[in-house]
Amino acid sequence: MKIWAILLGLLVVSVAGPFLGIRVVTLITAFGIALVKAYIVAKYFMHINLERKFVTYLLVTMIVLMGLMVGAVSPDVMKHDGARWENVAAKKAVERGEAAAAAGEGHHAEGGEAAPHAAPAEH
Repeated sequence: MKIWAILLGLLVVSVAGPFLGIRVVTLITAFGIALVKAYIVAKYFMHINLERKFVTYLLVTMIVLMGLMVGAVSPDVMKHDGARWENVAAKKAVERGEAAAAAGEGHHAEGGEAAPHAAPAEH
């Protein structure tokens, strides 16, 4: 019952936070409360405090797998061409951004939305 009351109180604070209208306070309280809620749920409802050894193994395994995924995917995501493939759409988007910057269109596109920033061209 105590955990439920704490979670309910945190819910009320996280819902009331945006009514202050201060973006930084809203973000800090939202992420702070989310971390506290995740900790409480993991500790009391997932029984992580009873299985510390396995949690360490799972955490290390997860971090290693995330590193492998980022290492395997990032070369494809960060480049516009490879040995047997070419990302034509990404190249055209970069060219449009560079042309817009050279033409002096600046930081805003039509409709008041921010224009995408162009990545520097590789030579």
